[in-house]
Amino acid sequence: MKRREFLGASGLALAAAPLLPGTIGNALAGGRKVRLKIGYLPITDHMLIIAAERESFKTVAIEPVKFSSWPEIAEALKAGAIDGGFLLTPIGLTLRGNGAPVQVVMLGHRNGSVITVKQDAGIDRIEDLKGRSIAVPSPFSTHNILLRKVLTEHQMDPTRDLRIVDMAPPEMVNALATGRIDGFIVAEPFGAQAEAHEVGKILMLSKDIWPDHICCVLNVREAVIDKHPEAVQEMVSGMARAATFIEEHPAEAAKGSVKLIGQRPAIVERVLTTPQGRLTFHDLVPREADFDATQDYMTAFGIAKGKMDLAGYLNASFIAGAA
Repeated sequence: MKRREFLGASGLALAAAPLLPGTIGNALAGGRKVRLKIGYLPITDHMLIIAAERESFKTVAIEPVKFSSWPEIAEALKAGAIDGGFLLTPIGLTLRGNGAPVQVVMLGHRNGSVITVKQDAGIDRIEDLKGRSIAVPSPFSTHNILLRKVLTEHQMDPTRDLRIVDMAPPEMVNALATGRIDGFIVAEPFGAQAEAHEVGKILMLSKDIWPDHICCVLNVREAVIDKHPEAVQEMVSGMARAATFIEEHPAEAAKGSVKLIGQRPAIVERVLTTPQGRLTFHDLVPREADFDATQDYMTAFGIAKGKMDLAGYLNASFIAGAA
């Protein structure tokens, strides 16, 4: 997928991805389960997808659909090829702002990203990033916001003092090891992987840039919510239980995530535990204040021209029902 295709006239991803027929009408006759296709990336931010394997649902069957990038998930969701998907908050806001009929039903997590820099490159503080090349996964990413926020707070100009480049997350560790970039900021486990392979070190955790920040959120198509509210409720409730399980049993959760996330359990467990709060799965209610703050940064850093009305986009009723 060409990343510039994401930045088309609509301002949102129109990446070429193989699309399956829409799934809105796939409730089976005779009281059988509603099958919901949910898009995710194989990263620790999207670990709630393990609910598809852990839960014994009565009314819903979650079909995890793995993608390689957030723009691909956004395009599939927009086209109706999937029923829901975990998207970066700025991408979801842009999707909704351009008329896509989706709603946020819960947060995917809080915190969970890191600024990772090349080992032995003389980068020991934020100011040392001056003149360097730092990768982000997309201009429309929470990571782009986090990087620009911390640079600005250290009296650096993100547009002049360093080079910010777009790069697919799976490429970042290799790019760091081969010297194509000096660092990156992205969701885990890529920072932990760079540490484990001794090609990079963690310069700063995202929780120390913006404590308890939101990042990925679960967007669901409105037609699915309207037609199958019971199925959406059971899915959200199951994911809420998965969140508690991850928080209370990180080692077991790490082992149980291998099938869907595909990462080494030791790497995932490190992300979940070291240090505490590196990635959290509590307080997953989509609140207006969090999304307002994200939009404020998007406009301040030129990622968006204005703020979107959040009315009708944030739907906290399902996570409330999960409680």
